[in-house]
Amino acid sequence: MDGYVMGPARRIVTEVAVGVKRGSDELLSGSVLSSPNSNMSSMVVTANGNDSKKFKGEDKMDGAPSRVLHIRKLPGEVTETEVIALGLPFGKVTNILMLKGKNQAFLELATEEAAITMVNYYSAVTPHLRNQPIYIQYSNHKELKTDNTLNQRAQAVLQAVTAVQTANTPLSGTTVSESAVTPAQSPVLRIIIDNMYYPVTLDVLHQIFSKFGAVLKIITFTKNNQFQALLQYGDPVNAQQAKLALDGQNIYNACCTLRIDFSKLVNLNVKYNNDKSRDYTRPDLPSGDGQPALDPAIAAAFAKETSLLAVPGALSPLAIPNAAAAAAAAAAGRVGMPGVSAGGNTVLLVSNLNEEMVTPQSLFTLFGVYGDVQRVKILYNKKDSALIQMADGNQSQLAMNHLNGQKMYGKIIRVTLSKHQTVQLPREGLDDQGLTKDFGNSPLHRFKKPGSKNFQNIFPPSATLHLSNIPPSVAEEDLRTLFANTGGTVKAFKFFQRDHKMALLQMATVEEAIQALIDLHNYNLGENHHLRVSFSKSTI
Repeated sequence: MDGYVMGPARRIVTEVAVGVKRGSDELLSGSVLSSPNSNMSSMVVTANGNDSKKFKGEDKMDGAPSRVLHIRKLPGEVTETEVIALGLPFGKVTNILMLKGKNQAFLELATEEAAITMVNYYSAVTPHLRNQPIYIQYSNHKELKTDNTLNQRAQAVLQAVTAVQTANTPLSGTTVSESAVTPAQSPVLRIIIDNMYYPVTLDVLHQIFSKFGAVLKIITFTKNNQFQALLQYGDPVNAQQAKLALDGQNIYNACCTLRIDFSKLVNLNVKYNNDKSRDYTRPDLPSGDGQPALDPAIAAAFAKETSLLAVPGALSPLAIPNAAAAAAAAAAGRVGMPGVSAGGNTVLLVSNLNEEMVTPQSLFTLFGVYGDVQRVKILYNKKDSALIQMADGNQSQLAMNHLNGQKMYGKIIRVTLSKHQTVQLPREGLDDQGLTKDFGNSPLHRFKKPGSKNFQNIFPPSATLHLSNIPPSVAEEDLRTLFANTGGTVKAFKFFQRDHKMALLQMATVEEAIQALIDLHNYNLGENHHLRVSFSKSTI
């Protein structure tokens, strides 16, 4: 990642908007914004504070869509590149006008259809620049005319982006700024996910990056305790365009930041099609690990998708107006927009439980590793199943991804999204034998406090446990004995060198570690110290 400059974190998928409306369009006397019949002159200009005083507000709430979009409430330090990147997933950006003094901009797309798609999409997903919400609406004018002599830097940025979009080099004699693009060396991108609070899957990466061209292959892996991916496009131009638009953006609200650079590799060798790697040009590849190859129907769908992707622009997810709503819906279900329940639900159905052993408290403790459990109901007529309500859809997805297929009390549990929207409490006075419990006000929620370190320490179930809040009087042997009493074998133990309030403890199996966490999280060690237990990514 040498020579790589971190960009500001910006959101891809963010909070739900209340809507995008027409209005308060700014008009420049002197024909910067021309009528539909006028001819476009130079490409780009940035108006300074004095220039922006020439504008006057106009509040029109209706009228036809326009390929010129008016963007308001921009952060003062935002760059042309960041504004252009807003439009890139929807089509070619043909012009930009920045009004620094008014924190506004005008963005012109190549077609009115692309502008409609962009406005529709951002009606469902509020765009953010530098962690600040911005507002996008149609302009009252159909075309943008600017004087390129006033600001050559902004012109250079747009010309550089245009060069990427058309696979040409920038115009001769044009000085491209550092924030613009540089020639792509490889069609392969190296992607690192910083601050990975929520899981990022291969399918999520494909969904995001395929907006910029045909994604041929993806390989995901963990290196230096960070989730990383290699992603290959059919054309280096697509890789460059994706890097320009996505580098530094957040997949989820305030986390899972994309850090993107070009790989030294020019081709990826994918052997298996599974949840870790995928070759979209070879749907016939086996899944590996002794599992059967992809279902023929899925393989046929992959083949169809790949053949369409081979035609430039044929399968752009945002190529048609209504696709924006579909993309937003897909993002809500698969990616998990903050404020929107992932898959439309916060309730999980957990089945194949050990009905002799399971309790609402044990489910609260285990599922509480991945989110703040609000309510638990073990089903009265089917006590090997339970409903668990999480605080939001992202947390239910996270718990489902990590706990489905794990062993709890000797049985492999199944976790799916429930059709129920909430877990109902029993009617007052009705005895349901303690099968339903409300944990809404529990002091044991791990994620209530904004900015908690718990957000950065979410890992899959593992045999190694992280222990914290250990009082000075408790020795290694005390903890070994305590955890052995849960029915498992303690294989290794290590206090943190600089802080004996924390330690790593390794059980013989993941199942034993799950049991120990359920039994001993919040265990009273004396001296007003309650033990904190979580899964660790480390080994001893």
